[in-house]
Amino acid sequence: MPTDILFPPLLVAHIAMGAAALVSGLVAMASRKGATGLHERAGQIYFGTMIGMAASAVLLTSWEPDRLSMTAGIWTIYLVLTSWSAARSKNGAAGPIEKASLPLALLATALFLDGGIAAYRAPDGNFQSMSHVGFWVFGGLAALSVVFDLYLFWRGKLQPRQRTARHLWRMVTAYFLAATSLFLGQQDDVFPFMQGSPILLIPSLATLAYLVYWAMRVRFVRNWMGVPTTRKAT
Repeated sequence: MPTDILFPPLLVAHIAMGAAALVSGLVAMASRKGATGLHERAGQIYFGTMIGMAASAVLLTSWEPDRLSMTAGIWTIYLVLTSWSAARSKNGAAGPIEKASLPLALLATALFLDGGIAAYRAPDGNFQSMSHVGFWVFGGLAALSVVFDLYLFWRGKLQPRQRTARHLWRMVTAYFLAATSLFLGQQDDVFPFMQGSPILLIPSLATLAYLVYWAMRVRFVRNWMGVPTTRKAT
């Protein structure tokens, strides 16, 4: 087919953008948080490369049908778009990106849950190498992201901590999906010499630990960014 000539360059672009997204995302997570400096620059690279990586993953399923990769790619695009919008919002209000991307979250939810049903009905309880439990967990998280969007639409805007939490969990969840896809989902091709090794779990577990740490910090620590403050004289 004439379109087959597009597959190799698209695959190369997917791999390159995925690698850049993982590196830039790691830098953004490790750097000091704020609207300026290294965190912002790394975050901008992460945003662009993660969108490109996820979109190319969806396109690649045209040649190699893969429901799981397609669904994860769709949800990743949604997560990164809405997280980026939350970070750029000045007043925490819902904007056109939130409204335009909601169908992506609804589609991802439906596909995850449908995959869970297919896996549950399979003799071994798996569909495309993932158990029905895994599909339903991700489907539940995707549904939860929809609920949070509806809450935002109802409230009109979010408080600063809520906006930060929204930005945080969506960006880090997208990073978790990418890291898990590489280190666990592609271990046969990328890490055959480490296949089945628990070491490959470290990136995913570390990402989850980072998410929990920062979610708790944003929720409970008053000066969560660690920026020194000065008291006014009384």
